[in-house]
Order: sequence, then structure tokens, then C-alpha cells
Amino acid sequence: MLNLRSRFAGISGRALAALVALATALAAAVVVAPPTLAAGGSDGDLADRRQLSESFRAAFVAYWRSGDRDLSPDLKRIVDYWFRFHVAKAMIAAILLVVLVALGVLLWKAFLKAGDLRPGRRAALASAGVLVTMLTLLSLAVVLANIQGAAAPFASLLPMVMDGATDGELTGTLDQIRLQLAAGDRTTPALEMMIGGFTRYHVVFAVIAAIAVVAFISMSVMWWKKFAKTESSDRRTRRVFGSFAVLSVLLSLTAIVSVVANTTTAADSPRVLLALFEGGW
Repeated sequence: MLNLRSRFAGISGRALAALVALATALAAAVVVAPPTLAAGGSDGDLADRRQLSESFRAAFVAYWRSGDRDLSPDLKRIVDYWFRFHVAKAMIAAILLVVLVALGVLLWKAFLKAGDLRPGRRAALASAGVLVTMLTLLSLAVVLANIQGAAAPFASLLPMVMDGATDGELTGTLDQIRLQLAAGDRTTPALEMMIGGFTRYHVVFAVIAAIAVVAFISMSVMWWKKFAKTESSDRRTRRVFGSFAVLSVLLSLTAIVSVVANTTTAADSPRVLLALFEGGW
């Protein structure tokens, strides 16, 4: 067996192996665990995605026909489940994010100290570092998306209305909603509820993205400073710091675009909601 401690330039091979195993388990848990964790004794049927979609569509039609603003018991049960689902997924993804950050730090430190390793092993370390960095960003995106979903679970469920074939009752309901949205009629309590939830859904993400802009810009400044302070002879370190600085700038720009897009959507929620119910969202 290879001596992992020497291979990774003084970085504990056991620590790396433990973090890789933990990250793998958490990545699987992000996909598999939330439905089970969110389902209570009476909500076990909702853990099945097909059953969830069918139950939501039926409850959605009944809610619209009731004419009430308050969610019906059946719909509230589904929305509460969906809230717990997003909370569970966000928490697992957040733990995964911490593990991936720790793993990435170890890998990049190992790469910067890998001067005595063969080029192939250095390339393997760099590739592993890039992979973990990309997975870290993916995990961050999962955390943010599920915070958004937990903040507005009803709005997060609405795309399910368009999943699968529509029966006569659902078709009639969607036709009424489309007509009212197209006419600018918001007098229906249920429609007011949907528009308000949809607005909150995008406002929440605009706020999250704005926080991310500040964080990414701060990180970019930090990496550029490290890049500038590194001696020109230490090319490997300068490349790593420069790459992270550029990545932070790109992430900042992406977050800014997200702020603008979600703010614009929130300001024009009825139109975007109409597009959703027309299948073009």
C-alpha cells in the first residue's frame, strides 16, 4: 500500500481518507435521506415523489375551488412536509459543504507542498483539488436552493402542478388561474396567496445572492492579495491563488446576475407565475 502521508507531502492520509469517506456518505444522504427525514408517521406516503406530485395536484385543485386564502388541511400537510424536506436537505448539504471545504484545504495544501513528488502525482493532486472545489460549489448551490425552498415551500411546490398529464379538473383550474393572471385580476384569495408566496420565493433568493456577492468579492480581494504577496519564483502558489481569485470574481458576477434576475422576477411575479402555469417557466 502506498504511504499516503509521504504521498500527500506531510498531510495526514488518514484525515484525507476519513474526509473522503464522510463526503461520500453525506453526498448519498443529500439525495436519499431528506424524504425519509421529512416524512412523519402520517406523511410516509409523501416520501414517494410520484405520490407527492399526485397528492399535491389533487390538493391544489381542492384549494383553488375552496376560495379560501388559508391552505386546506390536505395542502397544508403537503406544504409542511415540503418545508421539512428542504430543511433536512439544506442541513445535510451544509454539513457536506463544511467537509468538502476541509477536504479541499488539505488537498490544495498538499499540492502546494508537493515539490518533491513526480509530475503525475502532482497532477493527480491538482485534479482532485479541482474536483473537490467544483463539488464544494455544487454543495453550496444545494444549500442556498433549499434555504429558498424552505422559506417559501408552497411556491417551491407549484412547478409540480405542471408535472404529468392534466385531468379535467386540473385543466379547468389552470384555465381559471391563467385567465385571472392574464387579466391582472388578483381578487381571488388563493391567487393572492400564490402571488405573495412566489414573490417571497424570489426575494429570498435575491437576498441570499446579495450576501453571496459580498462574500465572493471579499474572497476575491483576499486571494488577489495573497497572489500579489507571493514571490514570482513560486509559480505553483501564484497559479493556485490566481485561479481562486479569478473563480471568486466569476462567482461574484454570477451572483450579481442572480440578484438582478430574482429581483426582477419578484417585481413582476404575476407575469412569471402565468408563464409557469403556461408551461414556459
